[in-house]
Amino acid sequence: MEVYSVKVEESRPAAGNKPSAGPVYRSIYARDGLLELPSGIDSPWDFLSGSVKRYPQNQMLGHRKFINGKVGQYAWQTYEEVYDIAIKIGSAIQSHGINSGDRCGIYGSNCPEWVIAMEACNSQGICYVPLYDTLGANAVEFIINHAEVSIAFVQENKITSILMCLPKCAMYLKTIVSFGMVTDEQKREAEQVGVSCFSWEDFVSSGCANCKLPPKHKDDICTIMYTSGTTGDPKGVILTNRAVIAEVITTEHLLLETDKVVTEEDSYFSFLPLAHIFDQIIENYCIFKGASIGFWRGDVRYLMEDIQELKPTLFCGVPRVYDRIYTGINQKISSGGMLTKKLFQYAYDFKLKNLRRGLKQNEASPFFDKLVFDKIKQGLGGRVRIMISGAAPLPRHIEEFLRVTCCSVFLQGYGLTESCSGCFTSIANVLPMMGTVGVPITTIEARLESVPEMGYDALSHVPRGEICLRGKTLFSGYYKRPDLTSEVTMDGWFHTGDIGEWQPSGAMKIIDRRKNIFKLSQGEYIAAENLESAYLQCPLVTSVWVYGNSFESFIVGVVVPEKRLVEEWAAANDVTGTFEELCKHPKARKYVLDELNNTGRTHELRGFELLKAVHLEPIPFDIERDLITPTFKLKRPQLLKHYKDFIDGLYQEAKGKRA
Repeated sequence: MEVYSVKVEESRPAAGNKPSAGPVYRSIYARDGLLELPSGIDSPWDFLSGSVKRYPQNQMLGHRKFINGKVGQYAWQTYEEVYDIAIKIGSAIQSHGINSGDRCGIYGSNCPEWVIAMEACNSQGICYVPLYDTLGANAVEFIINHAEVSIAFVQENKITSILMCLPKCAMYLKTIVSFGMVTDEQKREAEQVGVSCFSWEDFVSSGCANCKLPPKHKDDICTIMYTSGTTGDPKGVILTNRAVIAEVITTEHLLLETDKVVTEEDSYFSFLPLAHIFDQIIENYCIFKGASIGFWRGDVRYLMEDIQELKPTLFCGVPRVYDRIYTGINQKISSGGMLTKKLFQYAYDFKLKNLRRGLKQNEASPFFDKLVFDKIKQGLGGRVRIMISGAAPLPRHIEEFLRVTCCSVFLQGYGLTESCSGCFTSIANVLPMMGTVGVPITTIEARLESVPEMGYDALSHVPRGEICLRGKTLFSGYYKRPDLTSEVTMDGWFHTGDIGEWQPSGAMKIIDRRKNIFKLSQGEYIAAENLESAYLQCPLVTSVWVYGNSFESFIVGVVVPEKRLVEEWAAANDVTGTFEELCKHPKARKYVLDELNNTGRTHELRGFELLKAVHLEPIPFDIERDLITPTFKLKRPQLLKHYKDFIDGLYQEAKGKRA
């Protein structure tokens, strides 16, 4: 077996109150030292200013315009046009007394204006601060005050919500610029608390096209990105120009070594939130390479339609998105005739066998790619050549399915805001990396640290422990929170809080989360995420939240079932009612519980890790009810508060049955 990581430092035994730590590893593509940054690139602004010289007339930012209430084709701004507007906006920002190092907020969903506002900040060395579109007015107010944001660029339909929190943050925020128009009434409302409000056009026209740009340095702060977290106030992650540049350059380096780099011929479909580092890095990389970026229209119902129109070559998603694609394809296959199903299965098995033999994705079965899998490829527009998954672990069966059927290189990565997006990535066309997040990127080193209280030993023959990182793409601390910074950074190592397991190939597998453990009354530890990952393999469910505490001896759960499968079961078992009524039906609840525990047993869960009772929730966990983060991580304290009465009922019910 080929190994893709190299050991660069020996392990460390436990000493005093410090647990043992395993050896330090690097990517084989950085065996002689971490990737050096090129000279002449001191800030992400240099990505745009370099591309505008090389590709001034290339399409850069595209969006779909509405004409007479109907959506049209993508309308494009060139690199030169975007550059000119960004310069003018940067100059207008500066004319309002905002200088290098000051903070500028950007609030709204993905669109050309978001990127132009970001580039305007980059041009002037101003730190931009995404204001979370998905965290509500309180978080926006908190971030504005905490980061001392003095100007904010705001999506037109978000102006009302920013005006509502204005009285509580007008101490810092003095200027609002709409992505579009502002009404006279909105201007008056802002002026009452001493804040100026501008339309996009008015602000652009107030800027100067020939202003002198200030010098920028690699160690200047590029952005403060607030992470939603699952508890407490958002934390401001400080990312320097160096970290952002290094993340972009390592993306180029790894694609150069393992597949094909992005070129000016490529196009990227932008729908993952720009307020998150994952999408920002990919867009910066596209800008560096002169590629085009097309934005979705912001409505998930029309996501696939927008993809069909854009026909992108690069697609990034999170597991929730890939799960929807997987489910949609499977439904189409299962609704076809017996011959169609058999042909699909034969083609699938044939191609998977060749991938396992080491053939590249495009070489494993050109015949079946054309005959069977091309329809699936066309579903994503027909041109996608790189698909990337991040933000949470992707279930192995979905990853395998997409690697086989999508006629595209599929990469799974792992990263945090604190690691400036990806810190591990799987290597293109290496099938044994499936089910892992791959190897360290070429700007960082990684090691595992033992977590004795969870039974994880970094020095055992199967090394397991907390993933720790060191290198050039890490954050510079939490803004104004040295206490939180020192909690996660020790001896130069950032402690991620995620539990990993090194694989023989040098790849990392995420197996648990350090903080999401609780002890049952008999003293057994429960690793909630581990169990949820196992239960999610059950096709009957789309989401699972596992709950237990130290006053109880067993666990219960809240489950969002797969509507179609539950309705099919009901029809076959003479159980009637709407989906909401089925979710309350004792027989349906018992059926789902039994199937979940059967899945648990096949994953070798222990008796106390099996669920004793479940509540079936017809409505998916959502951001609106504050049950998940924008990257679809469960917010456990909020879930408990929301489902407290159901949880109490489940415990009473399960104890009643046992009695």
